Order: sequence, then C-alpha cells, then structure tokens
Amino acid sequence: MILEIDNIELNFGPRKILFGIYLKAKEGEVTGILGRNGCGKTSLLKIIFGSLKPKYKSIRIDGKNRKDRLFLSNSIAYLPQHQLLPNNIKIEKIFSLFNVDWNRFTEIFKSFKVYEKYKVFELSSGEIRILETYLILNRDFKIILLDEPFSFIAPIYVDIFKDMILSKKKNRITIITDHFYNDVMNIANTLYLLKNGHSKLINNIDDLVNDGYLSSSSQQK
Repeated sequence: MILEIDNIELNFGPRKILFGIYLKAKEGEVTGILGRNGCGKTSLLKIIFGSLKPKYKSIRIDGKNRKDRLFLSNSIAYLPQHQLLPNNIKIEKIFSLFNVDWNRFTEIFKSFKVYEKYKVFELSSGEIRILETYLILNRDFKIILLDEPFSFIAPIYVDIFKDMILSKKKNRITIITDHFYNDVMNIANTLYLLKNGHSKLINNIDDLVNDGYLSSSSQQK
C-alpha cells in the first residue's frame, strides 16, 4: 500500500500554513516529518487523519483518490500531541476497549503493574504518554500516525518505542514527527522537512543543515 498526499492548501485566517506539500509513505516503511514549531506538521497529520479540512487536498491510496475522511474507514490510528485518554477512565477499562493485552504491556513496562485499577488522572503526564503510545502502536490498523511520541518520556522508553515501531512496520504505513530528530532519523526510511509551507525530501543530515533546520555543529555530534 502507498499513501500519497499533495495539492494541499491550508490557511488560518490570512496566514498560509501549507501550500506546497508532497508526501509519499509506503507500507513496510517509516516516514519521518521534521520541521520547526508552527510549520504545519500537526496540521498535515490531522489532514491525513481527516479531522482537519483544508481548502484543497488530494489524498491517494494506491493511486486511488480518497475524498472520505480516513478515520471513518477504521484503517488509521492517530496519536495526537495533546492527551488522548479521558482522565476519569480506569486503566484496565482502556486496555479492554483497545483490545490490548495488559499482561504483555506490563512485561515490558514493569513499573505499571500497580496501575491497573488506577484512573488516568492519577498518572503523570509521561506515564500517560507511554500508555497512549503503546495503545496506538498496538492497534491493528494499516496506517499509524504518531505526533511527537517521544516527548515527555525517559530515553529508555524512547528506545523501547523505536524498537516497537520498527518491529511493527512490516504490514503498515507509519508516519512520525518529533523534535528529537536523531530518533526520527534513526528509524525513518524516508524523511521530509516542512518549511515555509513546503515539503522537501531529506537525504542526510547535511540537507537539514543546508535548509537551516540544524546548525553546522550538529553534523559533528
């Protein structure tokens, strides 16, 4: 399966956000999106998901134009930047609703065993982010959108999720954006930079320096 999106025009009032976008994401690969705050990364994911309607868009799956909102197709899952889970629901109920194995989760994240009867609001923001990311990655959907999954969590958990993303990418399209560019570059097969409303295919870290996303000192790290 191949997902392509282009011909987007998105404005917020007089400000043009996206107007020169082309993105191609393939099944079995991880597609990364980088860009500074306010460049439109989140807006682009919402357009793909179907929760944000631009003035114009073209979304194609295997060459066929999709005019419907993809979230209605039960084939796409989206991890937003903001908290996804409602505060007053119990953790055990969430895993039941998502049809995800709690015991398997706690084999990986052992410190969470005590939280089964807890409600979401009783966890820290980092712990909630771990729950949400794990649940989305374990949805049996063909397209997974991840908006800053590595934010607010410890490096050891970032490594766990990177391994999980790679282990699950075979039969799905995975699109990820995060400010931790090294982590995105480590797992992405294809990488795009959003800047000034446009997307640009990135081949290496030199491209990110040349486009002003990174300083020249980043090449030496």
